[in-house]
Amino acid sequence: MSIKSFSDYLVLEKNYSKLTLKAYIKDLIFFESFLEETYSESNISKVNYAQIRSWIVSMIEQDISPKSVNRKISALNTYFKFLIKIEDITDNPLAKHKSLKIAKKIQVPFSIEEVENVINTIDGQTGFESIRNKLIVELFYSTGIRRAELIAIKLNHLDVNAKTLKVLGKRNKERIIPLLDSVIESVSLYLNQRESIGINNNSKDYFFLTQKGNKIYDTLLYRLINSYFSLTSTKEKKSPHMLRHSFATHMLNQGADLNAVKELLGHSSLASTQVYTHNNIEQLTKVYKNAHPRSKPNK
Repeated sequence: MSIKSFSDYLVLEKNYSKLTLKAYIKDLIFFESFLEETYSESNISKVNYAQIRSWIVSMIEQDISPKSVNRKISALNTYFKFLIKIEDITDNPLAKHKSLKIAKKIQVPFSIEEVENVINTIDGQTGFESIRNKLIVELFYSTGIRRAELIAIKLNHLDVNAKTLKVLGKRNKERIIPLLDSVIESVSLYLNQRESIGINNNSKDYFFLTQKGNKIYDTLLYRLINSYFSLTSTKEKKSPHMLRHSFATHMLNQGADLNAVKELLGHSSLASTQVYTHNNIEQLTKVYKNAHPRSKPNK
């Protein structure tokens, strides 16, 4: 069974995103190359776990991170499940495989002050791009939406009167997110500016556009967030995802219900949302000193 058939299955039946699809196919081709070089075999459906295990060892020896190895194995596992579904194989050689352990890294979100400083910095600027960029930062921070979700926003997804935004998440799962009054004001300013630029006919339905009137794209979003936050933050990671991370962390720190944050983020399970429940050490120290009976000075 060809990888092309698998690709069609992921798109038509599983509704995988283009980025996920591209990564899966790349990983399968990578494994195919390993099989040909090591075992003179190119048919993935005929492999056994020992061969897969040797692939894992070779990746580790190449200093490929455990996270990347697990992703590649996940792609292979999905392919085997597809082969079982179409009855090309009867057993999954990865059925008993255990993922490599990954050292958990605590991602430190932007502080409230850092976000506010960026918004205030852009607020003093004029022109289409500045007004658009301010709205992008506000939208990321006030809704927690993903980068791909922001790119996919269309004009009819916004209901200014109801102050809501329709978001199409992973697997085309739809959710409605409320918008703050300040964001609605920025939306109105942006829409006025949007009418003043020449818009490419293929992009006219999309909400966020470039100065040239084309649909906004992934690397542009990353660059503008990284550029603005480099001015106010010394955090190692400065990306759209860190604004999503900051949104969730700040909401939970302010007492928001975990289930409510889960729905706003578009998570399918609470486990995904719980990674944002950590408090920073300053907050923990303050609560600890105020609450623990032994922290009170002797009278």
